Amino acid sequence: MRIAALAVLLAVVVAGCGSSAPPQITVGAARTYQLAGWSPAQVSAGKPTTVSFRIDQPSGAPLTNYRTGSGPHTGVHLIIVRSDLGTIIHHHPKPQPDGMFRQTVTFPTPGRYKVVVDAYPALSGPLRNFQLIRWITVPGKAPHDALPRFKPVVNVGGYRFALQGKPKLRAIQANFMSLRVTRPDGSPATFTPWFGALAHAIFFRAGTLDYFHTHVCSAKTSGCTSVFGGSRVVGTQTKPGVLRVGVLLPRSGTWRLFLQTKLDGRVLTAPFTLNVR
Repeated sequence: MRIAALAVLLAVVVAGCGSSAPPQITVGAARTYQLAGWSPAQVSAGKPTTVSFRIDQPSGAPLTNYRTGSGPHTGVHLIIVRSDLGTIIHHHPKPQPDGMFRQTVTFPTPGRYKVVVDAYPALSGPLRNFQLIRWITVPGKAPHDALPRFKPVVNVGGYRFALQGKPKLRAIQANFMSLRVTRPDGSPATFTPWFGALAHAIFFRAGTLDYFHTHVCSAKTSGCTSVFGGSRVVGTQTKPGVLRVGVLLPRSGTWRLFLQTKLDGRVLTAPFTLNVR
């Protein structure tokens, strides 16, 4: 992922002839992509709510052209996480012709939520994707659960997600973790593509809520490689029920991985707490 390039407009005011004063440079406000038209202003816990928004380009015009294709690096990922990393919401709303997005979202509890709009515009040049951020406070008594320690095995809906060994992760380096996923009867799980990937690995850093997102894709899927600086990483399915998840995180610290897969018609989220050196 790369931060959107800033298009800075410089207005140069030159002193009049014969003056000994040096030229003065006035720097205008940076013009960037912006999250605009967000509604509603308030939401309630446990109540389905239609949120709407658009992305405005540096020119001020709505962005209407997004990457398309079979892979996950298309359109917009709408990712919402509670500040204690206790719950996550993940959708792929479709853009309307006027650039607006509309998506029904249910915030499960009160609390403060970080909204990440991860966009993949269909533009020429080096800009691959960028994120726009918004904070939402859902009124009421928010849960304050402590972040669980690292556990190699997580059970979700009867399915078993088991890490193969304790991951040794370092910031700004491509790392990999292997997970074996089994059905309630112990047989290898079968992964169904969901939002273009066999699995989504969504990472948030505890405290700062820094964000990164990688994918596990089938061999025939294009547009699956995640990029940070000069490093690249892509996840694969190595054999039935086994995922090789790519990890490429910008900072050290404690991170929460939300691994999301579609198994036997159900989308499941397996959370793991990871230490990154």
